[in-house]
Order: sequence, then structure tokens, then C-alpha cells
Amino acid sequence: MKGKKGYMAFVLHSHLPYVLGHGTWPHGAEWLYEAASETYIPLYKHIRKLKDEGIDAKITIGLTPVLSEQLIDERFKKGFVEYLNQKIASARDDKKYFERKKEDKLSKTADMWISFYSDIKETFFHINHDIPGAFRKLQEEGAVEIITSGATHGYAPLLSHDASIKGQVREGKKSYKKIYGKEPSGIWPPELAYRPRYTWKRPHDGKEYLRKGVEEIYFEEGIKYFLVDAHLLKGGKPIGTYLSLFEGLKVLWERFKEQYKELEGKELSVYKPYYAISEGTKKPVAFFTRDPNTALQVWSKDWGYPGDPAYLEFHKKHFPGGHRYWRITNADGDLATKAPYDPEGVTTPLSNQSDHFVGLIEKTIMESNIHNPIIVSPYDAELYGHWWFEGPRWLYLVLKKLSKSNIAQSITLSEYYEKYPPEITVNLPEGSWGEGGFHWVWLNEWTEWTWKIIYELEDRFFAVLYKKDRTELIDRLFKQAARELLLLEASDWQFLITTWSARDYAEERVMEHADYLNRILDIIENINGNELSKEDEDFVKVLEDKDRLFSDINPYEWKEE
Repeated sequence: MKGKKGYMAFVLHSHLPYVLGHGTWPHGAEWLYEAASETYIPLYKHIRKLKDEGIDAKITIGLTPVLSEQLIDERFKKGFVEYLNQKIASARDDKKYFERKKEDKLSKTADMWISFYSDIKETFFHINHDIPGAFRKLQEEGAVEIITSGATHGYAPLLSHDASIKGQVREGKKSYKKIYGKEPSGIWPPELAYRPRYTWKRPHDGKEYLRKGVEEIYFEEGIKYFLVDAHLLKGGKPIGTYLSLFEGLKVLWERFKEQYKELEGKELSVYKPYYAISEGTKKPVAFFTRDPNTALQVWSKDWGYPGDPAYLEFHKKHFPGGHRYWRITNADGDLATKAPYDPEGVTTPLSNQSDHFVGLIEKTIMESNIHNPIIVSPYDAELYGHWWFEGPRWLYLVLKKLSKSNIAQSITLSEYYEKYPPEITVNLPEGSWGEGGFHWVWLNEWTEWTWKIIYELEDRFFAVLYKKDRTELIDRLFKQAARELLLLEASDWQFLITTWSARDYAEERVMEHADYLNRILDIIENINGNELSKEDEDFVKVLEDKDRLFSDINPYEWKEE
């Protein structure tokens, strides 16, 4: 557009682990219901509102394959309506309670919750119970770009078989095409984690062998671009203080740093894309880099926008319904000191903060010495609405104000890639956007045992897959075995263990999927003929119904070259 000096790319990463059939509350399907009602549908509504006002949001949205598969599942659709009905009923009960207590301000907020969940329910019916379908239509209309991710969000640098990473990417692409009707251009690497090609020493047993760079697998699967955190581009040594604490992490780094060469004499900017390539290979893939300044303006718990005293306090809830009726008031204050929330009191901070953010974007662009710079701001989508209730409204205001800017305009990553393809090739180091910049969040003293299980089952799965003759029954069994392997590989389990947010649940899920996979592989190895015993048939049928994602999964396509 004439007069524009640069570009702004919001990237919202929507992801939840596979929870359908694996509990409801406090851990399980309710996570999905909360995210759908508080984040996915509100984001859809505000993007649709912009579209109806003649403004294309041009947001890049990552809807992970495992999340998308759950959102199209009839179990989710049925349970979600029941959840919304319960939330509406509990808000009505709260209203009666607050009226008896003469708590007029809290009663007013109860009205807000009744209206909020009734509106979410009405929207859900309006889009025919199809959240992915609603976003697909927005993509077809040019309002958003949807990107893919690893099938179950497997943490690529720590998986021990290239075939596992290929399986994550391949099945993620297939699921994307099934649900969104086209091939994805970009991919959100789970946890923005990357590793180049190098000789790897497996932490638990010391086995040593060459592994591909992650970008090589993206290249082979037709992915055009991915994202990384800023320290991978600018620093080269993203280790932090955790390296000395955990032997497994130390082994990985010691092995890698011998082969890493720092980026000498190159002025690299987070405001333009580059090609990533591993040394000695010819399979480059473009990458965009997270801008730390705009990211911190929203992410920071100390001075980011979500900490405004007027906004809804996430941690204080009224039971039994679980609705929130208080505002942040004071970020450092005890929950008992929180003042009642005023739904109308957020209008001014939302206006001021959206003005400030647009000003920050324009200032960054004007001060950049890059031609046609792009500011890439990736966030977990659940920050908008779930953690920060007012977030979707803030985003709407930012995008509306950006549409009137003479300096910046919103753009999707694919659109920028097509306009201004990379010109420089870079050898990136290994790392992620996790604490310390490396793998500590996912590999530490609390999670090492999970990787031992994953590695043993990766080895076993591929050993059996490559030697067993194919039949219709064997193919059926390997499909379910592949689903269980992908679910076992999900990075969520290590994250939940490390953060203690749902440690018992995550540990149980690791053991559960490991047990399921071992039993299926036992059945495959011991099968005699073309029929299963009644006990085995019943087990497989239950599992096919319980973990029924990725309908056209094909592990034979994962084989390493």
C-alpha cells in the first residue's frame, strides 16, 4: 500500500494436547472448553468484525493439528455445548447470590458472564459447531493465514529418530490439508525449537549418530518457512544458568558446541527473514525471527499490558461456577485485596495501550535501517482471552488502528515471504523459546525418565515397522501404534511436569501412551494369521475410539532416507 514503510505480523499459536477421552476436570477436556470459549471463538469474532468493517486482519494463526483434530471431534462439540450451558447457569446462580448479598458490582459482572457465554454459544451454533471451518473461511477470504505445526507438538530437537520428526511434520501437513483444504506454507516449530544437522549423542545411552537439521525435513515436506526466537539469530549461545544443573543437558550442549561456528561479522536483523541451512547441506528453508520488544510489551508479567489494574484478575474465582469477579487492582497484592471488576472500566486502558502499541510499531519501523522491515510478534493465542480476558478486544483495536497508519500495515508471513523473499543464508544454532533459551524446560532432572521411555519406544516402533510384512490387519494396527507414538512424543507432558501445573496428569499420560504402544507392538510381533483374539480386538477397538485423531495416518511414509 502506498505510503507504508514497514509491516507488522501478529502470529498467534493455538495449541492444546490431546485431552478428549482422557479426563475432563481438573485436567482434560475442560482445558479445551475454556480455550474455545475464552480464546478461539472471541478471536474469530473480532477478526470477523474487522472483516465486516472492510479490514483484513492479516494475522498468521497457528492451529496445531492435534488441536484442530479435537475441535472437529463430535465429543468436543457435544461437551462444549454442555459446558457453555453450565457456565451460563452458574453465572445466573451467582447473580442471585450476589443480589441477596447486596453486592451490586459483582451482580453486574455476573450479567456480563451470562451475556458472554450466551454469545459464545450463539456464535458456536452460527458457525455450525465448526471452529476450524470458521477460520478456514477467514483464510479463504484473505483475512488470516493458518499455519501448521508438528502433529502432536513433538519437541523436534530431542526426538532421536529423523523419522519421528518427519512423522510429526508429515501427519501435521495431512491433517491441515484435510481440515483447511490446502497445503500449509508455514510451520510453527513446537516451542520454536530448532536444531541443525550434526552428530548427536543420545542422552540416556550415549548412542552416537548423524541427525538431519530440522530445516532439512521441512524442506523435504514442502514447508516454505518457520519461526525462531531472537537469541538464535543474534546470540548463538542461548544457554543461561541451567546448563550446570543437569547432566543430560550438558551432554547435548557439549556435543553440539564443538561443531557450532559463530556468525562472524554478519549484521543480522530480526526485522527481515533469512534462509536457514545446515553446514554441508543444500536444503534451505526461510525463517522469521521473533521481535523481543513487541513480544515483551504483551508477555511481561511486570510491565506488560495484561497487568493493568483495571483488567480481570485471572487467579481469583468464585466457586462453584469458577467465574471471575475481581480486577487485578494491584499486581503484587494478595487475592483477598482484589477490588470488584468493572466491565466498563477497561475502555480507557484498552484505548491507551492499543495507541501505545501502534506507536511502538511505527517507531520501530521508522528507526530500522532495513528496507521494508517486518516486525514479527509471536504469542500463545491463549494469552488473548484466557489469560488476558481483554486481549481479543485489544488486538481488535490495534489492527483497526494499524489499518489507518501511514507507516505500518498488518501482513501475513506468507504474503511478506512472497513480496520480499530472503537473500541471505544463515547457519542457526540449536535452541528454543523456553527458559534459558535451550532445552531445559523439556529435558531436566524431572523429565529425563520420559525421554528414556520415548527413545526406547521410538527404537522399537521403527524396528518392528521396517521388518514386519504388511497386511490389511498389520496396517490397521500400525496406524494406531503411530497415533500412540505421536501422542507419547507431545512436548506438553514435559512442560506440565517441569512447571508442576499438572504434573500427575502428565506423568500418567506418558505411562498410558507408552503402555498402549507397547501392547500394540506386542500384538503385531505375535500375530498369527489375519485375525486378533477377542481380547486383543476389544482392546484395539477401544483405543481406536479413544485416540481417534489423524484418520489417514500412514507411518510407512515416515521412513528415513
